Amino acid sequence: MTAAPVIDTARLRLRGHVMADMDAFETFFASDRARYSDGPETRTHLWYGFASEVGSWPLMGHGGWAIETRDGRLAGQVAITRPPRFPETEIGWMLFEGFEGRGYAFEAASAALAWAAASGLFETLVSYITPENARSIALAERLGARHDASAALPDGETTLDTVVYRHPLAVGGSA
Repeated sequence: MTAAPVIDTARLRLRGHVMADMDAFETFFASDRARYSDGPETRTHLWYGFASEVGSWPLMGHGGWAIETRDGRLAGQVAITRPPRFPETEIGWMLFEGFEGRGYAFEAASAALAWAAASGLFETLVSYITPENARSIALAERLGARHDASAALPDGETTLDTVVYRHPLAVGGSA
């Protein structure tokens, strides 16, 4: 695979990133909405992270998708990634200002999980979540994930930094 596949849902389109998406990422990471994310320290670090979401597709067969509403507004990102510091492959999500509370994260993550199950690349995915991020924990649970206290944590993190939620994948259905 060389690029992110396009996935259409009832209200959203998951698509590969384009250069114009980077400005929305910069706005997100400059806001309080990024308090539970490892934010970039500079625009250069933002570029490295953004480019890795795109570059993971040809290198690893998975990566980040832009979440776009049917009217073309960029709402956030859902990604299946495994940077070197992660012991397992993660599904993660973020929504930009003004798009929360509409079920977009659930719809996008459900579609990504269904893609992951159908791809045959994974038996399971995890979500690494800051313990205080109640909204992401609730979403992981709504998606069918369960807390996995025995899972390895990303390099340099402790249970004070991160909890792990495990998403079982079932071929032919969403998790």
